[in-house]
Amino acid sequence: MPSPRSPEALIRLLGLMPHPEGGFYRETYRSGGILPRAQLPPGFSGDAPFSTAIYFLLTKDAFSSFHRIRSDELWHFYSGDPLEVHLLSPGTGHRLLELGPELERGQAFQGCVEAGAWFGARVRPGGAWSLVGCTVAPGFRFEDFELARREALARQFPDQRNLVHDLTRSEAAR
Repeated sequence: MPSPRSPEALIRLLGLMPHPEGGFYRETYRSGGILPRAQLPPGFSGDAPFSTAIYFLLTKDAFSSFHRIRSDELWHFYSGDPLEVHLLSPGTGHRLLELGPELERGQAFQGCVEAGAWFGARVRPGGAWSLVGCTVAPGFRFEDFELARREALARQFPDQRNLVHDLTRSEAAR
């Protein structure tokens, strides 16, 4: 039996399943309240719940590929090793959000990814796994989720070409 703090045990105990961007997740909350499309910012493809939340587990071998959504996403650190969340935005370039327990080293328990930013995540090098939570408002819908295309994102952010390569999958693997 795996240790209760192993990724395998957490996947089983929390009922996690593979996420299309990488890693493992389970939705834990979906608001019953609905925002009509007409009340949402431009670009949403339909009505959206007020908010959603998930558990999200990444391991040293499973990264979150660069993607973007139309809502703000608040990340919460729960357990394990520090997690790097890399953000790419046309106006600000690259920004690193490091989640973890070492506040004195600049890590945070929470951090926000603004709507429309490209972002990907990985366990900090040397770590084994990270368990986080993600809260999205307006709520997450796969219809408003876009995985990055490696070469297109690398052209948009040429100074981050290596990072884009590290946190995307080849077109053939999609």
